[in-house]
Amino acid sequence: MQARTETLATADVDLVYDVREPSDGSAGRPPLLMAGHPMDAGGFTTLASFFPDRAVVSYDPRGLGRSLRKDGREERTPQMHATDLHALIAALGMGPVDLFATSGGAVNALALVAEHPEDVHTLVAHEPPLLVILPDADRALAAEREVQAAYHRHGFGAGMARFIALTSWEGEFTDAYSAQPDPDPAMFGLPTEDDGARDDPLLSGTGNAITSYRPDLHALAAGPTRVVVAVGAESRNALAGRAAAALADALHQPVTEFPSHHAGFLGAESGYPGQPEAFAARLREVLDGTG
Repeated sequence: MQARTETLATADVDLVYDVREPSDGSAGRPPLLMAGHPMDAGGFTTLASFFPDRAVVSYDPRGLGRSLRKDGREERTPQMHATDLHALIAALGMGPVDLFATSGGAVNALALVAEHPEDVHTLVAHEPPLLVILPDADRALAAEREVQAAYHRHGFGAGMARFIALTSWEGEFTDAYSAQPDPDPAMFGLPTEDDGARDDPLLSGTGNAITSYRPDLHALAAGPTRVVVAVGAESRNALAGRAAAALADALHQPVTEFPSHHAGFLGAESGYPGQPEAFAARLREVLDGTG
């Protein structure tokens, strides 16, 4: 599928999105919107290729990739991104969409569905990092702040090494986690020199409102949107996987397992490949209500 690139101009952002038109056989199927954060539309290229029978839309969130902010702000909140998603769905003019949303994008999608349930037929929320709903929320949030402190002190390599340690830790954050020495960026093939930049959307702390978001459980349960909470088979005991399980439990539903890890939909071109074909097959089952 060849993607057509469009821009939706709002007062706050020029929102850039890609549309892949379906082949024959799409009649009656809602568009499939894919949303990440801080990942932009490029991360969904491989996954989208497994849905030639659907109109597939992916976008660059506000201030990321090609979507240039015009609001003069740096912070990123679920409410901001929900506003953008609502405007995008309206601009598509195709009625309620199916929405696959992953990581911070899943948090933003939960905010969208709580505010605009008429926008989404089925939401698959894949490993939303809702740190505040974890039983060890205080420790998880403190560990996140340590990542940001390392970044602001020493730059990208130090911050990313801390982030890898954070997201690969399994189970609750204990004294054993806190007692670990600062990881060496070189162990992960990361730069050891500080380039001076402090604007990385993953490490800078400008997205703390996303990991600190508390979803409106009543609105999610009462609305017409079918909400499916998804977790990776390999990552269910890590930070975002545990948050997904906590959300599913709060919604009184089982968590739905997907193949691979937190980024299991990525292809080999990403450098962190998952099992995209198996992931897409599972996503199709879930969207069709057959698995």
